Amino acid sequence: MIELIYGNQVIVLKQGTTILTLDNGYHLWSHTDGDESSIHLLALHGGPGGTHEYWENFHDELLKQGLNVQVHYYDQLGSWYSDQPDYSDPEVADKYLTYDYYLDEVEEVRQKLGIDKFYLIGQSWGGALTMLYALKYGEHLKGAIISSMVDNIDEYLEHQDAIRDEALAPEDAQFMRDCEKNGEWNNERYQKLVDILNAGYVDRRQPPAIQHLVPTMATDVYNVFQGDNEFVVTGKLKEWDVRDQIHNINVPTLLTFGEHETMPLKSARRMEEDIPNAKLVTTPDGGHHHMMDNAPVYFKHLADYLRQVEDGTFNK
Repeated sequence: MIELIYGNQVIVLKQGTTILTLDNGYHLWSHTDGDESSIHLLALHGGPGGTHEYWENFHDELLKQGLNVQVHYYDQLGSWYSDQPDYSDPEVADKYLTYDYYLDEVEEVRQKLGIDKFYLIGQSWGGALTMLYALKYGEHLKGAIISSMVDNIDEYLEHQDAIRDEALAPEDAQFMRDCEKNGEWNNERYQKLVDILNAGYVDRRQPPAIQHLVPTMATDVYNVFQGDNEFVVTGKLKEWDVRDQIHNINVPTLLTFGEHETMPLKSARRMEEDIPNAKLVTTPDGGHHHMMDNAPVYFKHLADYLRQVEDGTFNK
């Protein structure tokens, strides 16, 4: 354990945890698991506004697969373990709640952690950042892992309509659409239907390990980009579309998706064709967080990819 003076508080940190001070003066919580290795994996959580917590077992799971990987992860600005700016200030929100800010934050974290020629993995929103990073800063990468994220929002929204019609009674699906049209996000029946969809397509196993006594989602970040929930997009992610750019990703790329999740597999299959050196793998019975829904399959896919890139045998 390490004691850190942080403002006027003394914080006890677990071994491997570092508080990174950004050039803008804010602080990010970060953690590294594993001894020094030639394989570095930097992990980007989803949300935006989620936390790092589903990365905490990655080092151990990859060890089970016979790979010694040093795994680095952090909470992005605004998320639970890192500094949370006052986004009610329009100047602060305009400066930091942008794609460009979060993309360049990844690069600054890389520099402050002192890693290069590394693998970048991003889940959901983190997958969007992974695509953007590979396009702008790809010279630093050995490879990219895009987990449960597509390259445009239009196909995602089409899939959401299909999910509702698959999982809900017709009158319930229509009720959700009516609530969204009228902005009735706090309607109790609406939120119960969101819970049903979450259980079917996001966290299918409802793992207790990531449950908390208090909510940890940074809603002031999440709502600006996504909206009220995973099944509607009212924020800045409505602009998300890099279909005309992903052919410029030139590092070995793994696309990993659950077979029963919020992201459309149809889009993932097209992305596999559009990215020059990409391979799609899917996780049976996996939802949006398929690393928890079916860990043995997920981590075998990830370990196979890392091993193949390392030994030069990864091919489309």
